[in-house]
Amino acid sequence: MDEYIVRSDCRHFLGDRPCKYHKEEEVKCSDCKYYDPIKRTILIIKLGAMGDVLRTTSILEALKKRYKGSQITWVVDEESKELLENNPYLDRILSYGTEALTRLKVEHFDLVINLDSLPRSASLASFAWAKKKIGFGLSEIGSVFPFNRGAREWYQMGVFDDLKRKNKKTYQEIIFEIIGLRFKKEKPVINLGKGKKDFANQFTKKHGLRGRKIIGLATGAGGRWELKKWTIEGYLKLIERVDKEIKNTRILLFGERGEIERNKEIMERSKVPLIDTGHENTLREFLALLNLCDLVVTGDTLAMHAAVALKKKVVALFGPTSSFEIELYGRGEKIIPDMECLCCYKETCDKHPNCMESISPDTVFRAVKELLEDSRRVGK
Repeated sequence: MDEYIVRSDCRHFLGDRPCKYHKEEEVKCSDCKYYDPIKRTILIIKLGAMGDVLRTTSILEALKKRYKGSQITWVVDEESKELLENNPYLDRILSYGTEALTRLKVEHFDLVINLDSLPRSASLASFAWAKKKIGFGLSEIGSVFPFNRGAREWYQMGVFDDLKRKNKKTYQEIIFEIIGLRFKKEKPVINLGKGKKDFANQFTKKHGLRGRKIIGLATGAGGRWELKKWTIEGYLKLIERVDKEIKNTRILLFGERGEIERNKEIMERSKVPLIDTGHENTLREFLALLNLCDLVVTGDTLAMHAAVALKKKVVALFGPTSSFEIELYGRGEKIIPDMECLCCYKETCDKHPNCMESISPDTVFRAVKELLEDSRRVGK
């Protein structure tokens, strides 16, 4: 057997199986026009939560432009891995745990970027070998600390509530400052792929959605932040006004498994026919169905970040979390109640009405109507 040249320094090299170009065209390393040598290796650590993982993808394009010929590896929680699949700016995705630890024990990187101040993320960043580290690490006494000057502001906001409340920068502006780049409205990236688009097309056909204005209502807020949910009464009044005043619409309900009973109640009490998208969809199926919407009404949760990444019009409802940190890229409206205690990040509240209960259905409806009528805010 002849000796084959193997260019293991190529970005497309997989090692345990042929690269996609050999599979598709049977090219070999010795004369491959797709050969792309790795000039710099970058490790990103951003494990969770899902919404944060998604909006952090906005840095990838900028990193690729800044560091030509770079190979970018991302360590993420297994449950968030699907958010990164098919991302054109990512070379490798590693699941947090044994897979990541065994690789990081051997591999060396030119740059490690950890944008998570959680101890488990920080410890991974300190454990990894790199010429340069940005973001957050873990000290020998188990305390999180900032690697670089750019990370200090975000670090302090995580420690002091008053600084968090005073912040007026978006999350994207903050993380770009941490990595030393200027934010130029780079957007988060989702690449659904043909299979998931076919899944959404079948859903469209089944429910007769073609030619309709589709409004998505993401009624939940995840397991931790119960106070980020808008009221069922609010959603019911909004649904009624949409049906009466905006022609040719269909409304889709979105929710996690924790919202099964909540969405069931909305379905049963609504006088308007609704379509429940279900709670058994995979993450990418959920994204594909969200992509059918012209506009999404949502709290500060994964659905909001996904709608932004999918370039949908968004009406975002805020109370206990920071509205300033959210970048809507000119395609949405933020609904913020007039209360002094906003951005408290509390999981429980003794105020009645609380911030989310204070959001008026009329205010939300006006934002929905204006956005649907404003052709200048079509996602581009």
